Amino acid sequence: MKFLYRLWSYAVVLSVLASCADDSRLEYDVKKPESIAEREYLNDYDVLKSYVDRAENPDFKLGAAVSASDYSERGAVYSLVYSNFDEITAGNAMKYGSVVQDDGSMNFSQVSQFLEAAKEANISIYGHTLVWHSQQNKNYLEKLIADQEIDIDPDATQEVVDGIEDYSGGTYNYWAQGVEPVVENEVLVVTNEEATPNFWEVQFHIADGIPTIVGKKHKVTLRIKGSTPGEITLALGTWGNTENTTIAITEDWQEVTADLNGLVDNSFVMLQSGNYVGTYEIDWVKVTHEEALAISWWTNLVTNSDLEGDDLSSFFATEATNGPKEATLGAPGTGADGVGRAIVVQSGDNPANPWDTQFFVKAPRTFEEGEAIRFRMKYRAEKEANSESQAHNEPGGYLHWSMVGSPSFTTDWQEHVYTGTISGDQAGMNTIAFNLALLGEANTYYFDDIYWEIEESGNKMPQTPEEKADTLTWAMENWISAMMVATDGYVTAWDVVNEAISGADYNGDGFYDLQSAEYGDAENNFYWQDYLGDNFVRVAVGLAREYGPENLKLFINDYNLESDWDDNQKLKSLIHWIEQWESDGVTVIDGIGTQMHVSYHLNPETQASKEEHIVKMYELLAETGKLVKVTELDMGLVDENGDAVMTEDVTHEQHLAMAEYYNFIIRKYFEIIPVNQRYGIAHWSPADSPSSSSWRGGEPIGLWNLDYNRKPAYAGFADGLAGE
Repeated sequence: MKFLYRLWSYAVVLSVLASCADDSRLEYDVKKPESIAEREYLNDYDVLKSYVDRAENPDFKLGAAVSASDYSERGAVYSLVYSNFDEITAGNAMKYGSVVQDDGSMNFSQVSQFLEAAKEANISIYGHTLVWHSQQNKNYLEKLIADQEIDIDPDATQEVVDGIEDYSGGTYNYWAQGVEPVVENEVLVVTNEEATPNFWEVQFHIADGIPTIVGKKHKVTLRIKGSTPGEITLALGTWGNTENTTIAITEDWQEVTADLNGLVDNSFVMLQSGNYVGTYEIDWVKVTHEEALAISWWTNLVTNSDLEGDDLSSFFATEATNGPKEATLGAPGTGADGVGRAIVVQSGDNPANPWDTQFFVKAPRTFEEGEAIRFRMKYRAEKEANSESQAHNEPGGYLHWSMVGSPSFTTDWQEHVYTGTISGDQAGMNTIAFNLALLGEANTYYFDDIYWEIEESGNKMPQTPEEKADTLTWAMENWISAMMVATDGYVTAWDVVNEAISGADYNGDGFYDLQSAEYGDAENNFYWQDYLGDNFVRVAVGLAREYGPENLKLFINDYNLESDWDDNQKLKSLIHWIEQWESDGVTVIDGIGTQMHVSYHLNPETQASKEEHIVKMYELLAETGKLVKVTELDMGLVDENGDAVMTEDVTHEQHLAMAEYYNFIIRKYFEIIPVNQRYGIAHWSPADSPSSSSWRGGEPIGLWNLDYNRKPAYAGFADGLAGE
C-alpha cells in the first residue's frame, strides 16, 4: 500500500542525514521544502467521517465514488475508503451497459465482487444507476424494438405494376415511324394498308418512361384485336438495347402477354407491324414484374394523436384570421370520451372568407403523387356547420382546394374517415387544412383522436409505439429485477433515474423538457423516455419497489441543479416533474440527488454568483421535504478567462481557496437542509484525475493527490463537516 503521507519519506531522509554526521554538529541547517511546510497542518486532521456529528445526524452517510474493480482488489483504494467514508458508489459497474450483454444476458460478476468487498468492510453501497439514457446497451435495446420479420411463404410473390397506359386522354403523343396512330373512343387505332419490305419500317411507341429493373423479367400485357389475324413484333427497352418477341392478333379482343427482360432502368414499349396488313386496336398496355410477397400496414405520422399529452407539434389553428399558431388544447372533459382533452378552435362572426378560421394537421414529411394515405378524426361543434379541406405545404401555405373531404359538424361527436392517394395537384403537401368559417357566425369546434397514416409495405413490419413501449417495459423489468436479486437487499438506496431533465424548454411551458434523442446524442444514447413517455420514471420506480427491499430509498439524480446562468431553472424543472410523476398517487420518489461537479472561479463576481445559487439550490431542495443527497461532488479550478487550470499549475493560495469553497458547500448543506432530509454527501473522485482520464483529465478535483497525500481541500472538507 502507498504511504498516505509523503511527509513520512522526508522524515526518513532527514534521520539518515543526521546519522551520517557522527557526534559533530553540522555547520548549516537543513530547511524543509516550502511545499512540505505548507501542508504539515494536514497531519493534524483525523479521518473524514470522524467529523460528522452522529448524534445530530444519525442517518447521514459520507460517501465516495470508486472504481468497483479497484475497490474489490482490497488495496489502497479499499483502505482509503474504509478509513474515511460510510458509503460507496460504483462509478460504472452497476450501470446497464456494464452488465447487459448484446444478447440480453447479464453478467453480475463484477457487481458480486464489489458487494462482497463492501460487506467485508461493513460499508453501505449507494446504487448508481437503474435507468439512464447514457451507458446503455444500445445495440440490444434497439434490436428489441427493430422491425419484425414477417412470417410468409418464401416462394410467394406479388405482381408489381411498373407502368400502365390506357389512352383515356384522347390523343396519341408518342413517337411513330411509317404510320400515324390515332385515338378513337379511348382506343389506339393503327392501320397498315400494305406490307413493307421490313417489319421495322412501321414502328411506334405505345408507352414510354416505364421504370424497369435491369436483369429482371418483366411482363408486358396488351388488350388488343385486329381486322384480320396476324403477328406483330413487341419490343421493351431503349434504342439499341431492346428485347423483342412476336405476339398474335385475332379478330376478338384478348389480353396478350409476353415476358421480356429489363435491359435498362427506363424503357419504352414499342410495336413493329410492317408485315401486318389491316387495322388493329389497343385498349391498354401494362408492364409488371414479380416480387417476393410483401405485407402492407398503416403507419401513423401524427404526434400525440389521442391528445392526452402536451405535444402540439402536429396541430395548428387560425382563429378569426389570427394565425397560423399552435392549436389550443382544451381542458380535461372536452374530449370525445368526456374525460380526456380535445383541440378547441374558435371562429368569429361575419367572416370574409371560409379560411378565416382553419384547423391544420401537419405531418413530419411531404407527400409524393401516388402515395396511399388514411386520415381519421373525431369532431363536433357547438353549432351545426359545414367545412372543407385543402392541401397545404405548411400551415397556411395553400396548395390545392381538395384534400380529405368536407365533414359536416353536428353537436354530437362523429368520426370522419378518408382513404385515398395523393394526386399530382396535392404532391408536395404536408398539411391538411380544414376551412371552418363557413357558418357566417361564431362557433366552437372540437377535434380528438386524430390519425394521419401512410401505407407502407415490405417483408419487415415496424412495431407500433404501443408494442415498443410494452417490449421496453419488459426489458426494464428484466434488468431491475435481476439487479435486485444480484444485490440481495444489501443496496437500499438507488439513483432510480439519472439525468432525466434536459437543459431547455422546447415546448414553452416554462419548464425544461425531458431528455430526448431529438435534442440529444441519438448516435450513442438510448432514451427510454422517447418510447415510454414521461411515464418511464413511474415504471422504473414501480419496478424498483416491486423487486427491491422494503426499506428502499429512491432518488432522482441530476446535474447543474446549482446553475447560476438560469437561476436554478433545471432544479425548478426537476421539482415540477417530480410533482407530475407523483400526481398519480402511487409513485413515491424519496429524494433528490444533486451531482455538483463544480469549479472554484478566480473571477470574484463569477464565484460569488456560484455560491449564491448553491444556497438557492439548497433552499429549493429543503422546501421539497424530500431526502437530499449530494451525489457526485468534486471541484476543479477555473481562471479569470474561464479556462480550466491543470493540477500542476495550481498555487498553494488557490488550493486554499478551493478548500474554503468545499467548506462553504458542506457547511451550507448542514445549515439549510433539515436534519430529517440529510441523506448524505458523496465525493465523486477522492484523488485527483490523471491527465489520461476521460473525467476532468488532469484537473485537481480530489481531496487527495495521485499519491494519496492529503490536499488543503481535505481540510476544507473536514472543517465543513464539523461546521467550522
